[in-house]
Amino acid sequence: MTIDILPVVLSGGSGSRLWPVSRRSYPKQFLALHGADTMLRETLARVGPLGSRALILCAEEQRFQVAEQAQGLDLPVEIYLEPLARNTALAAAVAALVAARSDPDTVVLLAPADHYIPDADAFRTAARQAAELAAQGHIVTFGIAPASPETGYGYIRRGDALGPGATVAAFKEKPDPETAESFLAAGDYYWNAGIFAAPAGLLLSEMQTHAPQIAAAAEAALDGAARDLDFVRLARDPLEPCPDLSIDYALMEHTGHAAVLPSDFAWSDLGSWAAMWQIAEDGPDANATQGPVVLRDSRRSYVRSEGPVVAVSGVEDLVVVATDDAVLVTDRNRTEDVKPLLDRLKAEGRTEAVEHRRIHRPWGSYESLATGDRFQVKRIIVKPGGVLSLQSHLHRAEHWVVVSGTAEVTIGEEVTMLTENESIFVPLGAVHRLANRGKVPLILIEVQSGAYLGEDDIVRYEDVYSRN
Repeated sequence: MTIDILPVVLSGGSGSRLWPVSRRSYPKQFLALHGADTMLRETLARVGPLGSRALILCAEEQRFQVAEQAQGLDLPVEIYLEPLARNTALAAAVAALVAARSDPDTVVLLAPADHYIPDADAFRTAARQAAELAAQGHIVTFGIAPASPETGYGYIRRGDALGPGATVAAFKEKPDPETAESFLAAGDYYWNAGIFAAPAGLLLSEMQTHAPQIAAAAEAALDGAARDLDFVRLARDPLEPCPDLSIDYALMEHTGHAAVLPSDFAWSDLGSWAAMWQIAEDGPDANATQGPVVLRDSRRSYVRSEGPVVAVSGVEDLVVVATDDAVLVTDRNRTEDVKPLLDRLKAEGRTEAVEHRRIHRPWGSYESLATGDRFQVKRIIVKPGGVLSLQSHLHRAEHWVVVSGTAEVTIGEEVTMLTENESIFVPLGAVHRLANRGKVPLILIEVQSGAYLGEDDIVRYEDVYSRN
């Protein structure tokens, strides 16, 4: 029997526990944390051969990053936008509805976008086994054979045998160290990987039974969805009252169809810097480093720099992570404390808590190089084909200097082409636009001057990306 598998990639996470490298404006799924490619692209490449197309569910504000990273993988992808964050149960219900409306027997494979699974072939073998088990009337979760008494993962206890899998005897919350040791010793517990496979019709009917509010919200949001460029935007209003629950809490702990597929491929959800140390630890004295780092007389530490030279001496079990605008230092055994630390930064109104210095836009990116009284200097990168909105500013003028590439500058009715070392002045209040019609990135320096230099000082008249 041929089983139709629909891979569904869940890309709504914020990756806050890997701050300051991962931030809400550009979270870990968009980053190359451990290899040459980003986690989202690795996930798409891993699940792509399992089906003829794939779905991605993501936050509305991340749509352009997702679309850009989904390009060039030879995999038809449909991107569904979530205007409100409502956790994985809602995403699962939406995916089940999309699949069931074509064929309720389609097996939906739910895979987070930010997991570390280096052996793609082993994963696909397990996924096909999970699909076969799911087709027999089960909602299958992947259980990873535990390699250590981890306290950062939930656990699944295996029940009666079901072919290559088993029934689920119990789901267990993240344990304390002693309980984790007992799970490991028992031999019938697995880490809960948060990867699921189920027939769309069964997944939907079980949602309707055990999480009716979520199922109803998903159906109304999908019925009210609208096409936006290459995206499908779910309706916002039906999601307002929708419970914010994971699929584990909303469904798996209640359904009578739960099954577990024991899996022994290498896996991590990379949910902390300690997890990053575990997959990267290969240096002298059990240290792991990345970037311009110098260690002396240090052991079992993870030190990473995205910019400045970081020198560490005489420490043990430490995590040091430096970017161009923030530094994290914490005990390697307490990396779960990063999230409350980040909450404190947010409460203090620190923009570094949620935004990188480099801000990504659908046309490219910009970053602030210097700020002072009534001036700001930015580096702007416009990717080939990128077009900024037709706009004006009420409080600032701008001076643009091209560093490399070719800029098409529109000011009022006049269009000017600028190349390297050429510049132009955009007066306060002038209607203007910047575009890169070339085949290489356009890099320019922007000097702003005026009484107010905030990003909200913009009047947008026309935008090819349909932003407000």
